[in-house]
Parts: sequence; C-alpha cells; structure tokens
Amino acid sequence: MPVRQLTEAVINRIAAGEVVERPASVVKELVENALDAGARRIDVITEGGGRRRITVTDDGSGMTRPDLVLAVERHATSKLDDEDLLDIRTLGFRGEALPSIGAVAKLLITTRHADEPHAWALALEGGRKGEPKPAALAQGTRIDVRDLFYATPARLKFLKAERSETEAIRDVMRRLAMTRPDVSFTFAGEERAPVTFPAADPTLLGSDHVGGTVSNGRLRRLADVLGAEFSQNAVPVRGGRDGLFVEGFAALPTFNKANSLSQYLFVNGRPVRDKLLFGAVRAAYADHLARDRHPVVALFVEVDPREVDVNVHPAKAEVRFRDAGLVRATLVRSLMDALNAGAGRAATTGGGATLAALRPQGAPFGASSFSASRPTTVRPLSEVGSGGWTVPRAFGWDWRGSPARPPDAGDRTEADHDAYDQPLPPGFTELPQATFDVGPPSADARASAFQPRDAALDGDADDRPLGAARAQLHENYIVAQTRDGIVIVDQHAAHERIVYERMKAALAAGGIARQLLLIPEVVELDEADVDRLVARADELSGFGLVLEAFGPGAVAVRETPGLLGRLDVGALVRDLAEHLAEWDTTLPLERRLLHVAATIACHGSVRAGRRLKPEEMNALLREMEETPNAGQCNHGRPTYVELKLSDIERLFGRK
Repeated sequence: MPVRQLTEAVINRIAAGEVVERPASVVKELVENALDAGARRIDVITEGGGRRRITVTDDGSGMTRPDLVLAVERHATSKLDDEDLLDIRTLGFRGEALPSIGAVAKLLITTRHADEPHAWALALEGGRKGEPKPAALAQGTRIDVRDLFYATPARLKFLKAERSETEAIRDVMRRLAMTRPDVSFTFAGEERAPVTFPAADPTLLGSDHVGGTVSNGRLRRLADVLGAEFSQNAVPVRGGRDGLFVEGFAALPTFNKANSLSQYLFVNGRPVRDKLLFGAVRAAYADHLARDRHPVVALFVEVDPREVDVNVHPAKAEVRFRDAGLVRATLVRSLMDALNAGAGRAATTGGGATLAALRPQGAPFGASSFSASRPTTVRPLSEVGSGGWTVPRAFGWDWRGSPARPPDAGDRTEADHDAYDQPLPPGFTELPQATFDVGPPSADARASAFQPRDAALDGDADDRPLGAARAQLHENYIVAQTRDGIVIVDQHAAHERIVYERMKAALAAGGIARQLLLIPEVVELDEADVDRLVARADELSGFGLVLEAFGPGAVAVRETPGLLGRLDVGALVRDLAEHLAEWDTTLPLERRLLHVAATIACHGSVRAGRRLKPEEMNALLREMEETPNAGQCNHGRPTYVELKLSDIERLFGRK
C-alpha cells in the first residue's frame, strides 16, 4: 500500500483518541480551560454519564469573535507567549482540546468577552466548523457537548456503564476543586443529587509557603471534598528546600484506607498520578501502616516550571522532575515531620466506632436503649435466686419489671409506706446489686486501691493526655480516666510502639546493647529459612540478635537485644524467617532494617494476658505520651481509643 497523506478529519479523530478517552477527559479539559480563563464559578451538567450531554459554564474572561474562530483549530492556544515549552504556568497549553472534542462530538461554544457588545456562538460537528453567530450570554463561556463519539461509534463500545462514567467525572471534579478553594464548583448529573463546593471566604485563604501559614480555606475545601472525618484527623504538611515547596494535609496513620484512591497529589496546581510521588508517600508512612493499608493525603507541590516537564503524557497525568531525588526527599521529610508532630493523636473514628459498637443495634444515637412500650416477660422478684437475675435483650427490656424499681405510690401497701419512711441504706440493695457482680477487674488502679509513691506527681494524672489508669480488663486493656472522658489502651500495641521507637533510637545512636546467652538457644528451621537468616546475620546483629548456622537445618542464637529482657527466642527467629521469605530483594536496606526492628519489638513488648500493677499501667501511659507515633502500633493499628464524656452521656440518653 503506498504512503499517502491522511485527511484533516482523520488526523483530528486520531488526535481525539489521545485527548478524549472518555467523558471524564472532556470535563477535565473544559474545566481546566475555564480555570485558565480566570473563572470564579464553574458549573458542570451531564446526562447519560456524559455520553448524551456535557455542559460546562464559567464566568471567566470569555473570547472575542476572532479568538473563537481560531480556538477550534488544532494547536491554537492563548497560553504560550512564545515557543518555550519549559516554562508552562497554565493547566492547558497544547491547543488540542476543543478541535479534538469537536471531531468526535457535536460541540457548541457560546462565549462573551468584555470588549464585545454581545456573545458569539460557534458550532463544530464531527470536525465540520460552522460560522460564528450572535448569541445571548451575560459573561464567560458555555460549552455544550452532545452525542459524544457519535462520529466514532466504535469508541462507544469501550465506555463503561453510565454510573461508572459519572463517578469518573465526579472524581475529576473533586481533584480540580481541591486545587482551587477560591473557585466555586457545581456538578449535576442524572444519577445523583447535585454537588456544590462553595468558594472559600477570601479572608480564610492565608499564604502557603510564602507566609508560612496553612490555608484554612484549603482545609475547608478538603473537608467538603473528602469529608469532615478527614479534616478532623488530618495534620498540616509544610516543608521545602532549594526552590521546592510542599504544602497540604495528611491523615493520621490510624485513619487509613484499603486502597490508594484517596491519595491526591498535585504539581503546580495540576492533578497528577505520578509513581515517584506515590512512592514517597508510601515511604513516609512505612513506619506507621501495615502493607495492605494506604494513607489518605492531599499534597500540593510547587516548583519552578522549568524544573518539571508536564508534556510527557497525553492526558498530562504524569510529570517528570529534573531532580527526582530532591522531590522525593523533600516530600518524605515533610510528611514525616508532620506525622511526628501529630504522633500523640489517634483517629477520631476509633471512638466513634467504639460508641457504635456499644450502642444497641437499631437504637438511634442519643436515644434510650430501653423501651417501655414493648411487652416482655420478667421473672418476679421472688423467683430470683442468689445467682442473680437474667437481663433480657435491650429491646425486650421493660424497666417496670426491674427488681430494683420501687413500687408506685398507688401500689404501695402500708408496710411499704412505713419502709419508705425509714432512712434509705447507702447504695443498691444487696440482691439487685448482685445482678452486676461480674467479678473484679484484672487490676484495680483506683486511688483507693493503692497509695501512690509520689502523690505530687500522681495528683494531676487526670490532666495528662492519656489520664490516670483506673483498671485493667481481660489482662490486655487499660482503662484510664481523663478530665473529660476515658481512654482504653491496648497494652501490647502501645508497648510494641514504645519498644520499636527505643530500638530505632538505639540503632541511630550506634547500636543496640546485646545480652549474651549463657547457653546458646538452638532453633530448628527449614534449610531455606536458615540460609536466609544467615545471609542477613550482619543486619540482625545490628539489632542485638546474633545467630549462626548450626548444621543444615538449625541456627544457634548466641545474643539477644538487651532492652527486651526475657523473650521467646524460638518464636522470634521463626517469625523473622517468615518475614524474610516475603521481602523483596530490591527492598532498600533501611526498610529491611525497620522491618526487623518492628518484628523484634512485637516479640519484646508486653504481651496480652499479662496482669499489670497500677504503677506499671501509669508508667506505660506516661511513656506513651513521650514516645513518637504512640497513637498506633508498628502495624498501623490504634494503640488507644478515647471516648469523650459528652459522647458517653449521649449514649446513655443523658444528653
């Protein structure tokens, strides 16, 4: 077949295949054009998931008649002052969006510039351009796209269901809305109710890296887009060096997701999905999250446009940095500093989940769990034996049948009246009180249960962030009291984090002290596990664990980390062998070392099932308050849950 020149229509449709991948691509290009035009209000309306109709209206600067005619030509743009593609300061710059959309759909552009006496409209259908005509529009531009891909029916086969396409458009709107809190966005479709992100109050839009303050307007916009839970559990991120600045918000490690879809990254105001940036986020959270959990972040990177190439992807979804190492190091350091600053906090969702679990199923929040309107069968008081009385389920419970309920005035006998004239004994009567006798707690840390060693130091324990220990339940959970609520601590998870941070500090200071075993402990393993452990013996010795091969199927452990005291050496070595089998050989040495530290810390911490003394419980709480990242263990699980007194009172219907 001889070489021939393609027609203009075919060229435009080929170009449209790169730019217009799906309806969400059309919305992205048109909304970015509106932002580049200085719009302060952008409305998007779709029908049929964007296939039947997409309308984008803005109040930007609009176009004059000559500009409108030229705008639908390929590679015509107003966003490049010269031919320098290394100094791009706008979202769009190629001049391909409008002609590409017009090549595969029916496009109608209505626009009005301030210098024009009226608006102008121009139609473009299947690549055929019409003549501009006078139209009615107060300000800005309105672009109406109908019958997307009607000129290329084969493309329709690759579109997903209308609901899926609508969700893709919604995601585009969310990402663009995050970048500009000063702009109002509205998205309306057939599938769901309209969504509006109002513009933030200009007085709340503080300076970013220039003034050193975090934009409250941006946090409000993020709360609108990501939900109030994100803003309640986010810490501000701010950092930079050598002309690179990072600003935004990152969620606490205990506020995490099952996938990475909630990681929003932006470079010079452009939403991107860049592997380098995602990897930096993952590295910063590596100390805090399990491998199957993902953080929630919204980070904005500002860099000199000449230091980043945005022209490496057809949809401009990826970028290439001139100094990738600087970007990664700055992002990781900024995130780690922010997480360390919020290290003492745990996600508020933990307390909410706890209250939801405590609330009887089906009962609204704040409503009483007990209903007097439902009949129930209650055993008479005379039938209650010394073993106590069985409480029916919450919704079958009638308080009037309670053995602790006093008789009504009309039902009282003369003996009852005489009894009521007598002074009441303190507390409940013996029989009803026996109902609540479930045994003492694992450990009692009430003030009356022991005498503090230093009353001056212990007197203000309730004012501490984690309060004063009051009891230990099930040999694993410490219940502490604060001034405005209670705190429930998982003693194993909390001590695991403490030991882990100690090991990291000791390693950074030059090494972990070792404890020589009087008799080396021999641990039998599979030969492959032995080979892996021996190959990493030097790394393990840095953590105080010294071992060597002991025949073909065993290792001999000669020294253990001194700060762990007594521990199950066999279980530790077997656990390490399993983790080594899962590690990628390309994993950086630093990450491998931290994995080792986490595994050793898990085995060296206070185990569940150990009964603690009151002094030990309070000492653990104080250490948690002084330990970085104490809000979660090495696996990303929360170490404590805080319940506010006001929430507990609502749980019992007191508020």
